[in-house]
Amino acid sequence: MDISETVFEFPITVYYEDTDVGGMVYHANYLKYFERCRSEWLIQIGMTHSSLREQNISFVVRHVDMDFLQGAYIEDCLIVRASIAIVKKASLTFCQEIVNPAGDILCKAMVKVACIDSEKMKPRAFPQKIIMEFTQSDR
Repeated sequence: MDISETVFEFPITVYYEDTDVGGMVYHANYLKYFERCRSEWLIQIGMTHSSLREQNISFVVRHVDMDFLQGAYIEDCLIVRASIAIVKKASLTFCQEIVNPAGDILCKAMVKVACIDSEKMKPRAFPQKIIMEFTQSDR
């Protein structure tokens, strides 16, 4: 269950480099699509990984639970969605899915992202501004 109604959507096109010899998206590339969506959402709320890194803040994927439901193919136009499912002091769990134009879910995942102090490589609290923007924005 998502903690907010906020869903961020990011369009992607499947390129040749994303596929195997049969023209189907290689399974590891779904992780890249999910990462791009989360990164674009961060940019949309006015943050960048580089500005956070200047503050010794980094985000690392701690756990992924992914379910492949249908294949995507070269030149498909897809939508990657992200919403926040769980907020904890030093982590956010994103509910993510990739859908085709018909609205069919091709792949879905729960991605737990931890916030760390990049100098000490230890967990630290997620910046409140980011949590507020992710959970209250209408993007």
